[in-house]
Parts: sequence; structure tokens; C-alpha cells
Amino acid sequence: MAVGLTRQELYDRIRSSTKDEVILGEMTRLGFWAKNTNMPSPSEVLIRRESELRRELNKLVEEKQRYRNREQLLNEMRKQRMAAAKAKRAETKKRNEEKRKEKAAQWAIEKEKSIVYLGEEVSAGLNKVVADEQKLITAGLPVYHDGIALAAAMGITIGKLRFLSFNRKVASVTHYKRFYIPKKSGGKRLISAPMPQLKAAQYWILEHILYKVKLSDAAHGFVPQKSIVTNAANHVGQDIVINIDLRDFFPTLDYKRVKGMFNKFGYSEQVATILALLCTEPEMEPVTLDGKDYHVATTARHLPQGAPCSPAITNIICYKMDRRFEGLARRFNYIYTRYADDMTFSAKEGAAADAGKLIWGVKQVVKEEGFVIHPDKLKVMRKGDKREVTGVVVNEKLSIDRETLRKFRALLHQIGVSGIANKQWGKGGIINSIEGYINYVQMVKPEAGQQLKTKWQALLGREDIKSQVRASNTNAAPIVIPTVPPPVQDAPKDGEKPWWDVM
Repeated sequence: MAVGLTRQELYDRIRSSTKDEVILGEMTRLGFWAKNTNMPSPSEVLIRRESELRRELNKLVEEKQRYRNREQLLNEMRKQRMAAAKAKRAETKKRNEEKRKEKAAQWAIEKEKSIVYLGEEVSAGLNKVVADEQKLITAGLPVYHDGIALAAAMGITIGKLRFLSFNRKVASVTHYKRFYIPKKSGGKRLISAPMPQLKAAQYWILEHILYKVKLSDAAHGFVPQKSIVTNAANHVGQDIVINIDLRDFFPTLDYKRVKGMFNKFGYSEQVATILALLCTEPEMEPVTLDGKDYHVATTARHLPQGAPCSPAITNIICYKMDRRFEGLARRFNYIYTRYADDMTFSAKEGAAADAGKLIWGVKQVVKEEGFVIHPDKLKVMRKGDKREVTGVVVNEKLSIDRETLRKFRALLHQIGVSGIANKQWGKGGIINSIEGYINYVQMVKPEAGQQLKTKWQALLGREDIKSQVRASNTNAAPIVIPTVPPPVQDAPKDGEKPWWDVM
């Protein structure tokens, strides 16, 4: 036996060849068997041949066994691969989840200290947070470089500011209450009244920014200390009065124009974007899907009629147009004023011949400024006609249309005789319409208005009319005018239009 071989090693050698071949090899190694390479003995040849055949046979048996278990081997290989792939996927998923959580944590921290995204198509410039301080200070406007400073000044969190200004094409909530009111000329007008949180933010913008911007002297609509009376007073006793209205006034003033206005003030891209988003809103269509209510944008963002900021923004954006009209009016010896989208030119008889040239010039300016004249609301009133400006007669002095006033007095008499049931005045509810007209008369002719107000209050004090008013309020259609506290500097005078009615 070979020195150093263990029993197991010996068994392995025998198994790989034959027992006889192992013995022959050991006997030859130890000298008990003469080794003759030239002429081996027959027994030696047989032993070695047997061993070779045995090895070939074992090899064939192994190959046969391997072939027999091929499907099992393939299945095992597949299982191994699947297990390895599954483990790799689990590891990748775990790694990605850790990255996601880390990223989410970082994003949460980032959102608490900055605004980096406010929705599609409006977020491109939010990384620009440097304001033109000198320009803002010169204009008397507060300096805010970014959303953090703006939110702090408004007294709200950065998260609340993001919520109120986020641009959504499809949303589950809306910041506006939308309803329709009748137009004087027929049809109905959409009013978009902001909800309390957004309303408070818009009043803050109105008081701290918009009211500080210089306006043209020609602007009278929704300007502190001005009204329809101050607007009409400029045209009393003129021989020709030209009224021109703009069509789709508020939709024309879209998000880009409003943002450009805030940019022009000197505010950074981020602050201008936020302020413009707070002041604009698309028209929304309610949609129900899978039992859930959604609001889907149907137009681009624009100034909503019904928001506190909208009239002030229109006055600012129209500043350039006002100045051009003032120059045009001076050229032809006319006087020019504007109340929201209602523009008025007036002159003495000597300038009446140039009315056509003036109107042509007005059309050119309106087109260049991005507006459109309403074709049905261009009216030229000459000497001998009843000349009205924002509903006030201006022939010789400020006065009320006599026929309308006579009909109103007759209405109050009829209410005193037979009550308020089945009575109608104006396009809206009878109570609001009556009180609105009384306030209008009181603003133009204080004494006559006070007489009407006294008579109306006496009627409302009667028990029979009280009960009819209560019944009328119970059965009235749900058209509600929102009650909104007026801003500190812009409390409307008695009879002045409500803040949402600018058309």
C-alpha cells in the first residue's frame, strides 16, 4: 500500500479503476512485479484493459444518470436563478425605498422653507428669488424676495400659501364659490367669489400692494374716494358724450399679464408668480367620477369677476391705456374717464365734428393694448339726447332718469296698498333690487334718496309686509350675494356698486 494513503483515499482509487489495477500498481511500485514496458505480461494487459473499460463504463453511467436528471437539473437551475433574481429585486426595492424615504424627508424639509413647485406651466421661474429692491422702494411698495417673506408678512404658513396658490387643472377642492346674477341687458353673469381663506389673502394683497400703486386720474371704478358720481360729474353739460365698453374684460386679463404686472413692480419671479396665482383662477366645471366630485379647468387662468383684487388690477394694467386715451382726448378737445371697462369721452359742440376720428383712434389703442370693443355698447349721445354716464344723467346736472324714478315711486305706493307679493323690480330679488336703487338715488340725489329710504323703511316696519318678506326669502331662488367685509381703505359709499359688480 502507498505510504500516507488513508482508507478513504484507497477506496476512492479502487472505485475510479479496479481493485486488481490498484494491487498491480502497488506490487509494481514495491518491486513484487517486474515492470516490462516493452513486453508487458498478458495478465498485466488484461488488468489494465479491464480498468480502462471500467472507467469508460463509469463515465457512460454518469452521463446516462446526468441525462436522466436533466429536467430536474434545469428546474433546479431555474429555481436558483429565480431565487437570486428575487433576492436582487428585494435588495433593489429596499434600497430604492430607503432612497425614496430619504428624498421625501428632504422634500418635506425643503417645502417648509421654500416654494419650488406650484403646478404645471407656472413653476419655471420659482428658483429666481431676487427682487429689485430699489424699484419697489421708489414705488412705495413692500420688499419681498421669496415666498417665505411673503407668507410671513401675510401671517400664514408657507404650506398655506402653497395650497392657496397651487395651479391645478383638476382638483378635488375649489377656492371659489361660483354663481350667476342677471345682467341689466339680459342674460346672466358668472360671479366667482373667493372662499374665506383666499379672500383674506386677496384683501391683504389689495391693501398692502395694489392700493399703493399710482393710478391714472381718469380711473374712477373701485378707487378710494371715487364712485360713479365722480366719474359722471366730469361730463355734466357736455354737448356730445361717447360711451365705449370693452368685451370680455376680465378673461382678457390672463395670468401672464397679471404676473407681468407684479414683475414690473420689481418683485422676483417667485413672488410675482405666487401673487398672480392668488389673484387669478380658471373657470371650473364640476365633474363626478366614481362617486367623487372634481373641478376641471375649462379656460386659462384670468382675473375672476367677484374677487376683491380684480378691479384694482384692471386699473393698474389699464394705466398705459388711460394715459394714451388722455392724450387722444386732449388732441381733439375731449374729456376722458373710465369706470372699470366703461370708457367715456365728452366734449362741447365745437369738437363734435371730430367724433369719428376720436373713435377710430380709440379702436386702434384698444386693439394695441390687447382688448376688444363691445360692438353693441358703443353709444354716441349728442345735444338734445338724454346723455348718461355710468347710469347717471349728465345733461345739465347730475340727475336720475325721471321715468324710472316715477315708476319706482309707483312701485312703493303699490307695495303700501297691496303688499310686496308678485311685485318685481330689476333682474334680481325684489328686496335687494329695491334697496340697491334707493342707494343709487341717494348717492346721486341725497335728498330724494333719503325720502325713498324713509318710506321703504316704514313699509318694512309693517307686520303684513314683514311676513311677506320672510316668505319671499324662504321661497327665493338660491342666488346669494356673498357678504364680504370691505377693505380698510375701500369702504363703498351708500349706493355704490358692490365690490364684485364691475361690468
